[in-house]
Amino acid sequence: MDTLIEMKGIKKNFGDIAALRDGYFSLSVGEIHSIVGENGAGKSTLMKILYGLHSPDEGEITFAGGGGAETVSSLSPKKAISHGIGMVHQEFMLASEMTVLENVILGFEPRKGIGIDRAAAIAKIEEYGSAYNLGVRHGAKIRDISVGEAQRVEIIKILYRGANIIILDEPTAVLTPMEAAKLFKILRSMKEGGKSIIFISHKLDEVMAISDRITVMRGGVHVSTLDSAKTSIPELARLMVGRDIFLGGSPPPARPGNTVLEIDNIWVPGEKELSKLRGVSLEVKSGEILGIAGVNGNGQSELAEAAAGLRPIQRGSVKLLGRAIESASPLERRRAGMSHIPEDRNTMGLNRHTDLKDNFICSSFREPPISSRGVIDRDKARETAKERMEAFDVRPCDPDAPAQSLSGGNAQKVVVSREMGYDAPFLLAAQPTRGVDIGSIEKIRGELNKARERGAAVLLISSDLEEILALSDRIAVMYEGRITGILQRSEADEENVGLLMTGHPAEDTKGV
Repeated sequence: MDTLIEMKGIKKNFGDIAALRDGYFSLSVGEIHSIVGENGAGKSTLMKILYGLHSPDEGEITFAGGGGAETVSSLSPKKAISHGIGMVHQEFMLASEMTVLENVILGFEPRKGIGIDRAAAIAKIEEYGSAYNLGVRHGAKIRDISVGEAQRVEIIKILYRGANIIILDEPTAVLTPMEAAKLFKILRSMKEGGKSIIFISHKLDEVMAISDRITVMRGGVHVSTLDSAKTSIPELARLMVGRDIFLGGSPPPARPGNTVLEIDNIWVPGEKELSKLRGVSLEVKSGEILGIAGVNGNGQSELAEAAAGLRPIQRGSVKLLGRAIESASPLERRRAGMSHIPEDRNTMGLNRHTDLKDNFICSSFREPPISSRGVIDRDKARETAKERMEAFDVRPCDPDAPAQSLSGGNAQKVVVSREMGYDAPFLLAAQPTRGVDIGSIEKIRGELNKARERGAAVLLISSDLEEILALSDRIAVMYEGRITGILQRSEADEENVGLLMTGHPAEDTKGV
């Protein structure tokens, strides 16, 4: 295949932090080329340089084409777009109160006289929908569409601007398995249509399924570029982390004790009709992990928020260690023995406007050893943050760094390491490994099992069915705001859990 882009010797520092020390990447015409690496490996930084959002300190970018090669030292977004480059960011760049059509054409409105030619714009959107299976509702507001549809809007938006090279940064991090499968069909059809695609991901099974070539980065350095047909997931993991990674195997059988969390017949309003909780009951015992499975949007988020005190309960009861907490505030629940890893690290897990040490002590700054007689010991706060950051390999490992400077995966590791540090009797873990690299997934899963082994009750909510099956002692499946069945680990497999996820009863639900 003909080389389309080549990036050589790319270096980029942010203050004292070397984000890229020797970045290299090449893209061929009509290929899907994935970039993998741990959080902080430099994947997103390298691609933001290609898209013109960052300027490299050193290095060069060469574009090949019919008019001859052009080598530049840096790009602006405008220059990148002129080269046919578009980027779909991990955090979507869409205006929620505007329609799909308005978001797509913003700044590129087709004109008809002095007005906007809406018919021409709609025709163009429908043309992309037909060519690449990118069906969207052009009249719907962004706030009313699914995450999967919002992602399709982002892709149409960059195609509308003339992109032939499409960068996707962690595109499946917030998608259900069904939405991810649909995205892969879209990417394959775009490749067949002559587009070149750069796919940044932590999910090695997806990378192997979708890629022609795979570039591995570690510590800001290009490690290797491999043909996907000539490599394997274990080899990629080893190149990423520098050691063998082990995610498989089941923990020893649970020895559940007394009930720690008891939810009895709760009814909770939902973001949408299907996500309203309708008479949900469950209990989590000490020394066990109860996994919640289901297609996103069927009440899992509402269940987590109701348990954490972030969403009102219309009726029913919630007890923690025998104490009624349905009317308790989140702080009161924490003091009663709850630790919470929220599914949205940005709005609920972190204060992005302060530094990392303050994020680590946000729930313990009133108590020894962080506080004495109402005065915070900043050195102790820094020491505590440093210990937790080193334990979870947060990069950069700087307690004074602003939270907003972290990549998505490192931000997640901050939240997880903070909540794991409390040794609470009850841990509510919602999407704990979303957006983190394979080495961190190994670490987080290991910590969840350690919490179980020390006697904590763990309620695990995850859209990753493999994770639910690997970690859970029992699995409760949600569909349209109800629990359709609870299975013991020994009874659960992808088939019967999948049936329950679609609202069909599984034949064996002995664990109910």
